[in-house]
Amino acid sequence: MGTNENAVLRVPPASPADALAYFTGQLAFRTDVSDVHSALEAGDPGFTLVDSRGRAAWDQGRAPGAVHLPTDEIASRAAGLVDPALPVVVYCWGPGCNGAYRAAVEFAKLGYQVKEMIGGMEYWIREGLPVATDAGVERGEPDPRTVPVGGVSCAC
Repeated sequence: MGTNENAVLRVPPASPADALAYFTGQLAFRTDVSDVHSALEAGDPGFTLVDSRGRAAWDQGRAPGAVHLPTDEIASRAAGLVDPALPVVVYCWGPGCNGAYRAAVEFAKLGYQVKEMIGGMEYWIREGLPVATDAGVERGEPDPRTVPVGGVSCAC
């Protein structure tokens, strides 16, 4: 089979130098739920975690320690809630939602350093991480298709 018949290799892979630049660049813009959780658990994470979803979604459950700042309120309220000296990590509902991107745009317009928490609240929950509500914090069972059974890290 020639490479033109294989959908994976129909377009050849990038050079190692191009791959290094691309993937390093991606890490400058994104982080994942496990890394965010580990940093928060360690104490002073050095960033502010922002939940950019609306009130109903926030009330349903959020990452403990997150600041609630819906995207359409960032321009008017960020200065009073989020320290501009710290990077911001934003999240929305999940990978099928571009709300975190829109929130990141708003923070960048205001001069904040910003990253997206990939996977959003969906993968936070699927990994069995703690979820806060006004009633308290609870931790569900991790989905064994997204995280090793008995742990919250894929050790990648």
